[in-house]
Amino acid sequence: MNVAVRYFASVREALGSGEEAHVPAGADIAALRAALVARGGRHAEALGRERVLRSARNRVLCTDDTPLAEGDEVAFFPPLTGG
Repeated sequence: MNVAVRYFASVREALGSGEEAHVPAGADIAALRAALVARGGRHAEALGRERVLRSARNRVLCTDDTPLAEGDEVAFFPPLTGG
């Protein structure tokens, strides 16, 4: 299935504003992130498991085990702090 992937803050600086990704039916956020990391290079650096990132599915914060559906929009971004 196809999902739209959007990046924000430092992830956007590394990878641009976003892209389309294909994942198998039944995939979750963790599977999508793993598929993107498997591309290697900048994807592996920006989205690797050593980086703490938040995610949202269709503009709602979610966890790694959140299931995906065809046409979802998934965003990845670092935790934000205010001051």
